[in-house]
Amino acid sequence: MIVDEQKFVTKYTSIYTFIISIILLAPLYLYIDYRMNLQEIKQEMELKSIQSHIISAMDNFGNHPDDTFAFPNFSTSKSGLYKRNFAPIYTQISSELPSFSTGYFKSDSTRYLITALPQKKYFFSEYLITESQISFTNVFLEVSSIAFGIIILIILLSFYILNSFSRPFKRVNEKLDDFIQESMHEISTPLSIINVNVDLFNEIHGKNKYFDRIKSATKLLATIYNDMDYLIKQNRVRYEDEVIDLNEYLQERIIYFELIAQLKNISLSVECSVSVSIKFNTTKLQRIIDNTLSNAIKYSNKNTKVEVFLKQKEDDVELLIIDYGQGIQNPKKILEKYYREDSYKSGFGIGMCIVKSIVDESDIDLYIDSELGKGSRFSYVFHSSMIAKMTNQKDELQLQNLE
Repeated sequence: MIVDEQKFVTKYTSIYTFIISIILLAPLYLYIDYRMNLQEIKQEMELKSIQSHIISAMDNFGNHPDDTFAFPNFSTSKSGLYKRNFAPIYTQISSELPSFSTGYFKSDSTRYLITALPQKKYFFSEYLITESQISFTNVFLEVSSIAFGIIILIILLSFYILNSFSRPFKRVNEKLDDFIQESMHEISTPLSIINVNVDLFNEIHGKNKYFDRIKSATKLLATIYNDMDYLIKQNRVRYEDEVIDLNEYLQERIIYFELIAQLKNISLSVECSVSVSIKFNTTKLQRIIDNTLSNAIKYSNKNTKVEVFLKQKEDDVELLIIDYGQGIQNPKKILEKYYREDSYKSGFGIGMCIVKSIVDESDIDLYIDSELGKGSRFSYVFHSSMIAKMTNQKDELQLQNLE
């Protein structure tokens, strides 16, 4: 009815994928560590192999200081011979040495292997040092490919599983929607019959306070019916905007609620300082005005009044509805679904939630100001982007008088 199955599947697929990905990708950290250690071992073995080749070349040359020794060159590494104090005898290494002891050393992406040589055997050198660069790009590419494959697989499986899981609920939801729509259709017909017969009775026999109460009750039921109808169609029907004479429409809704207000001896007053037309949807506008007026009357004290103002606010238009009733303890909470401050009052607590959803998706600002025991003020600001036409009422009256 209100649940969007596609959003449900998408949302929980994302959550499920995130959780499972963390669980499954955690071991990749160990795999990365293993692969990097393996790469380090390979790098050290390569440096040892290069040094072995250099020592073999020096052994073949012998210790002949008068001859010229061609020091072996390698494209992947640099090497050098050093004295006891690490002063170079011959070196291809230009960077600063990371240590002055033998072993395998790391410095950022550079690796060093320092090996002690027999004294005075190889050109009176004490140390053979080899330097090379190491790269873990292949490791990270491999791990990234594995991680990407795992995540894609999880997403596909999650989507399939959750889609299959939600299918029975979707069917139940559709059947529930059909049931509610049929039930509401069955409710609509009796309401119309009651209203027509009450009007006919009043015309024939005159006004009757008991029938006025019946008429008032059917109007309240009609408001609840319209809320439910809007909720059912909210995600399925596209509500197109049209140009609405806000003054005229506001008067219609005031007249509709007059009988309901009269039963509590509440007077409805309207003051419009501007004449304005807006680009908006009639159904959405009705939900805003009807729910606000209905609540204002419902929570007002007897023998009070509900005031409605329509006025210009700079380039915008403000619709202000004021009641002098019990007030609201939690103004923000009344916009939540199913929230009711007074459980003894009729209604389901969905009216203002619908209003909140409409003003959020439209260019409308809602301000609620309330004081317990004194009443509430609901201000709806329709911005200039929604206004099709606006005229000052005083200017219109002056023009009519001149004519």
